[in-house]
Amino acid sequence: MGVKNLWDVLEQCKKTLPLHHLHNKRVCIDLSCWIVQLQNVNKSHCPINNKLYLASLFHRLRALIALNCSLIFVTDGSIPAIKLCTYRRRLNLRPEAQDGANSHSQNLSSLKRNMGSEFSCMIKEAKLLGLALGIPCLDGIEEAEAQCALLNLESLCDGCFSSDSDTFLFGARTVYRDICEGGHVVCYEMDDIERQLGFGRNSLISLALLLGSDYTQGVRGLGLEAACQIVKSVGDNDILRKIASEGLSFTRKKKNSKKQGQVKCNDKETTLSCKVNMNGGIQNSQTDDQYLRVVEAYMSPKCHSADSDVVHRALVQRPFQHEQLQMLCSRFFEWPPEKTDEYILPKIAERDLRRFAYLRSTSSQLDVNIPMKEVPVKCPVSAIIKRRKVHGRECFEVLWEELYGIKSSVVPSDLVESACPEKIKEFDDKRALEKKNQRKSRPTKSGKQCSLTEIDQKLQHLLLDIELGSESSPMASREVISDQMPTATEVNFMNRDPPIILDSYCRATMLCQETDITAPKHEVIDLLSPSPQVQSRVVSRCTQMNDQHITIIDLSESETERSPEHVRKARELRLFLASIRDDFN
Repeated sequence: MGVKNLWDVLEQCKKTLPLHHLHNKRVCIDLSCWIVQLQNVNKSHCPINNKLYLASLFHRLRALIALNCSLIFVTDGSIPAIKLCTYRRRLNLRPEAQDGANSHSQNLSSLKRNMGSEFSCMIKEAKLLGLALGIPCLDGIEEAEAQCALLNLESLCDGCFSSDSDTFLFGARTVYRDICEGGHVVCYEMDDIERQLGFGRNSLISLALLLGSDYTQGVRGLGLEAACQIVKSVGDNDILRKIASEGLSFTRKKKNSKKQGQVKCNDKETTLSCKVNMNGGIQNSQTDDQYLRVVEAYMSPKCHSADSDVVHRALVQRPFQHEQLQMLCSRFFEWPPEKTDEYILPKIAERDLRRFAYLRSTSSQLDVNIPMKEVPVKCPVSAIIKRRKVHGRECFEVLWEELYGIKSSVVPSDLVESACPEKIKEFDDKRALEKKNQRKSRPTKSGKQCSLTEIDQKLQHLLLDIELGSESSPMASREVISDQMPTATEVNFMNRDPPIILDSYCRATMLCQETDITAPKHEVIDLLSPSPQVQSRVVSRCTQMNDQHITIIDLSESETERSPEHVRKARELRLFLASIRDDFN
């Protein structure tokens, strides 16, 4: 499609760019070329009825939408009269039918396409999907690539998506040939072609006349390298004028191939099937008038003018139709609404954030620095949830404002930084404050040990005072407690009722004789012991174990069995332990 072997000529000007190169750009799409590409890729995997090509189109579009790439579908109109011969040849018509069409093609008008064909139905479905996504469609008068080239030439779009190489012949300056796997786009720019190859638009049209295209069969047997040398020898400024005045008679053969008409191309000797006239020019079956019609078809194609209402309507942004898209995806792909939303809503949200970032960057370039809260358009990001890393790229998980029901998604960190750096500062300040509060609320290890030591000492003094005060109690024992008995006192600081819990036998640690009491020994209370909690049972009795007597201290609520001093100390101990328990809580 397009000019024969022209992509090979332009190979050294090819650039493979990341898909992100298209962000914030307006691009025209030759829809027929995309459908043919996707159909050829997927036809070996499943039949057309499965609409895998349409699902591939959907995923390609949502990737471009996330980059805030404004898309315009452009479709083919009628078949140009000059292309009828090529069109019939592609339909495998009989040779005599082709010859008849060739001899009378100049008297024919353009031919309307069969809108009921299978391919036309595929185009209609793609247009419906695009409209639901907010992508307008411009129906061309004849060739879609010619309409795309006109919009690009008039600076109404930044580039054209087309696999037809003759897009440059119609005047395009930037052509994206294809989207590769891995998120890259193949790009050709006319500036590179002119600088590196020395070919302008006129030279490319001349190559079409020599090599063949959709509009002409070219010179049979003329190689690619020979055609390029012929065009370069004349120059881009004079080549079309020379063709208009002399046809192709100016094409000279090399001296060593005058008689046989041989031209060296790609290191091979190729014999031309065309005749050589007396002046050494190459004769072809096509007349000079046919060459002029080809030049005219490329220089002045039938298209909607740049200032027409049709073009203006196509350049207006369309709204995203959420419910319509859900219905189409259910019809084409049998997706539930949740699956459709999972695919498209994060991309729509990212697109809106890029629009907000573009608005702020444009204002900044005009030296108009507006605070985020004063921007007429509300920032779509409500808050940043946390930092993320996706495929090695720094990202943020953000919370969105009310947007088609989506709550959060992951977006690149550089996008958030360009759109709303205030949100990043707010997020960082919040995290720093949380870390500071955590450090304050967490006591140091040495501080814990110090506080427990003080508690231990106070408890020992209080218990000792209680034990000494229990001497006057009528229920106190007068027996001796053995030093060898391994007992421990357990205190539960977390239970409010009762405030003191003593294990089965609370040791008083005082040595006594049958009637005389000696100075008590201090007992260390282990507050870090992991001993299990037991039920509080405080009794007042004397028990003999291994021929030794154990004195049990009574801290029960009955004040008739204890001295006033005993009661005061016990109450003081309960209040102190309650305060410790509150500090721990």
